[in-house]
Amino acid sequence: MVKPDRQEMLEGALKTAAKLFRVTLPIVPREMLELDVTMTQLKILFLLFVDGPKRMSDLASDLGVTTATASGLADRLVERDFIARESQPDDRRVVLCCLSASGKKAINRIWETAANRIRDLLQTLDAGNLRVLTEILETMLTSAEREKQENTLNKI
Repeated sequence: MVKPDRQEMLEGALKTAAKLFRVTLPIVPREMLELDVTMTQLKILFLLFVDGPKRMSDLASDLGVTTATASGLADRLVERDFIARESQPDDRRVVLCCLSASGKKAINRIWETAANRIRDLLQTLDAGNLRVLTEILETMLTSAEREKQENTLNKI
């Protein structure tokens, strides 16, 4: 019997992850649709949730749009009380966008729905498989954090 090579194993893992994503995906969009925001506005909410407060120019860069476009999208999210704009005390020209309390609540609801679905799936694993999965996830997290740090240093 021929052992699969590393690339075949990697592709197999990606295919399995994609199948798992498609099976679990229907749980999350319902929460997203209740927000009644555009996909780009949802991206802004997730960027602020994951990265924390951002300058408008950074949001625009992350989204691949102009600052004026990002500002218009943010205006509509401010009107809906999903985000707030805050001036910096040391430099009033710098305005940061951040999630408002209701914006945090909305994104947390989506996050919790997904986490609960994953928790339900994890409950089906025995202790040994759960331990192995945790070790794998910790290894992946370490790699992702290292990559993020390297990317941050390269931007400077």
